[in-house]
Amino acid sequence: MSKVIYDKLKPLTIKRELAPVMLTDETIKERVAKVIENMEEQNLDALVIYGDLEHGSSFEYLTGFVTRFEEGMLVLHRNQEAFLLLGNENINKASKSRIPAKGIHMPQLSLPNQPMENDGQISLYFENAGLKEGLKVGVVGWKLFTSKVGQNNTYFDVSSFLIDALKEVVGSKNLSNQTELLIGSRFGARVTNNANEIAHYEFWSQLASQGIMSALDIIKVGISEMELAHVMQDYGQPRSVVTIAATGERFELGNIYPTRKEVALGDAMSLTVGYKGGLSSRAGYAAFEKEDLPVEQQDYLEVLAKPYYKAICTWLETIKVGMVGAELYEKIEEVFPKEVYNWSLNPGHLFSDEEWLSSPVYPESRTILESGMMFQTDIIPSKAGYAGTSCESGIALADEELRAEIKEKYPELYQVFMERRRYMREELGIKLSEDVLPMTDTVAFYRPFFLNKEKALKINY
Repeated sequence: MSKVIYDKLKPLTIKRELAPVMLTDETIKERVAKVIENMEEQNLDALVIYGDLEHGSSFEYLTGFVTRFEEGMLVLHRNQEAFLLLGNENINKASKSRIPAKGIHMPQLSLPNQPMENDGQISLYFENAGLKEGLKVGVVGWKLFTSKVGQNNTYFDVSSFLIDALKEVVGSKNLSNQTELLIGSRFGARVTNNANEIAHYEFWSQLASQGIMSALDIIKVGISEMELAHVMQDYGQPRSVVTIAATGERFELGNIYPTRKEVALGDAMSLTVGYKGGLSSRAGYAAFEKEDLPVEQQDYLEVLAKPYYKAICTWLETIKVGMVGAELYEKIEEVFPKEVYNWSLNPGHLFSDEEWLSSPVYPESRTILESGMMFQTDIIPSKAGYAGTSCESGIALADEELRAEIKEKYPELYQVFMERRRYMREELGIKLSEDVLPMTDTVAFYRPFFLNKEKALKINY
C-alpha cells in the first residue's frame, strides 16, 4: 500500500530556452472545421461569438487576437463567410484575423465617450453581417450554463443591447445560447487539442511553473509579497488570473493583490500565477518544520497536507483516455471524501486560453475523457484552523496517435514530456498512464513547508 512521506527531494529542472510556439495555418483550419461541424450538427446557420479582454478566448480561437480593452463579435456563417464587428481601436485588426473576415466598424463596442462615426441602429450592424429573419443563430459568450431546472440555451451572458438587437433581426425563437459548441466538455470544439496546440500552451504552463519555483526558491522570513510576485511574472505574457503572493491573513480591506507585507515565521502562505495556457499554484506554511507552527496546527501534515497529496497522486494515476468523468470524481471522493475535506469545486477541470474552460469531472458525468484534453489538478480542500494546501498544475491527455504526432513535430518537447514522466515515476513514486503528459516540470512537486528548500512530499510503496 502506498504511503505519503515527507523527505529530502530535489525538484526537476530541465534546462531549455522557452519560446512561444505559434499556431499554424493548418491548426486554424482544423479549428474552423470543428466549429462548422458542430454548427451543422445543431442545424445552425450562423454563430455570433462575443469577445472582450476577460472573455475573449472563443473569439480569439478563430481570429488569433483579443480586442484588448474593447468588445468585439465574430459572425461566422455555416458557409464559412465571416464578419468582424469591431470598435474604434480594433477595426484595423480585421485584416489581421487568422480567418478571412470582413470588418464592420461598430462604434458602440468602443470605450466610453469615444467618437461615434458610423453610428447606426445596433440591428443594422448585424444585418450588414448577413443575419436576417429566420436564420438559426447561436450566441457564444463565455458562460456555460448547466442548470438542471432552467432552459440553459435561453440564458445569455452578452450585453442586453446586443442580444435585443439580435432578437430583432433573426427573431427570438431563432436565437439560442450555443457556448457549449466551443467549450462544452461533451463536444466543444475547444476541449481537445492537436500537437501544435499542446506545444503552444505548454510554453505558458511551464512559464507559470518556473514562476512558482522562482518564488519558492527565494522565500525567507522578512521577504515581502511584492518581492515574491516580482519573480513570479515573466516576459510580459498575458495572465489568466490575478497573481497571488499572500502571507498571513488574506483579503484585509478587501485587497487581493500583493503588498509590502513581509513573511513571518508560521504564516499561512499562498502562491499562484497563471498565463493563457497554464497555471501553477501552491499553498502551505512559511515554516521549516512543524514546530514552527502554533501547537494546535502542528499536525497539519497528517491532517491535511498528506491526505491531499495522496488525492492528487491518485488523480494523476487514475486519469486516462477513454474513462468517463464520473469515474475520476468517484475515485477522489473515495480517497479524499468531500464531507471530510470540504472541497466544493470539480476535482479537476479543463484549461485552455483561460484558467477554467469547463469540466467533465462531476457526479454521474458520462463525458468521455478524450485525447487532446488538458486538465488542471485542481482540488481545493479546507480544514478549520489550518492553512490551505495546494499543488495545482496541468497535464495533457494524449493517446498513442497524438503522442506520435508530438514526437514527430516537436521532438524536443516530446523528450521533455518523457523526462517529466520519468521524474514523477522514479522520484515522486507516481505511476502515470501512458496517456498522461505533464505540462510542467513541477507537476505534483509539493513543499508544504515553504521555508524548507530540501524536503517535499512523495509516494513510498
